[in-house]
Amino acid sequence: MAATEDVTEGRLLLAEYDSIKEEQKTRIGFRDNLLYFTLAAATAVLAVAAQTRQAQLLLAVPVICLILGWTYLVNDEKISAVGRYIHDRLGPRLAELSGARGAVFGWEEYHRSDTSRATRKRLQTAVDLFTYLALPTTCVIAFWCSRAVQPLLLIVSIVQMLTLAVLGWQFLRYAEG
Repeated sequence: MAATEDVTEGRLLLAEYDSIKEEQKTRIGFRDNLLYFTLAAATAVLAVAAQTRQAQLLLAVPVICLILGWTYLVNDEKISAVGRYIHDRLGPRLAELSGARGAVFGWEEYHRSDTSRATRKRLQTAVDLFTYLALPTTCVIAFWCSRAVQPLLLIVSIVQMLTLAVLGWQFLRYAEG
């Protein structure tokens, strides 16, 4: 029985490219929605805390930002990893197989050469740090300034600040890469 299409290394690599680009697209949508969801969830908690005048509710914002911020960061890293894999491994292998001169996936190279890319990346890092670090830090500080401070909640808030510092460091570490 003869196959109508031969399975070749090139076809397999193109199929892999399609698959990982689909994963990248899905992760981009998920990552971007996490930012909006984080802001909505934090706003809801702030509204309830303000209406009920229960400052201890402010400590929910760091939990939200830590969990969703870490998820955002992991997805962002995987999105970048897909791009690096295409640039460093998949593209050169396909270029070698096809005998093409230069980059096989032009867009993968072209969009990285934009002169405003570095500025956009820095601004996005600032937005990420504001959302996932400054906002919850402000909530913890507001809690510390309230009358709701009790020893156990104080310990919880200190642990939150330490974990927020780690998250912030991770955001900066990934932004450099």
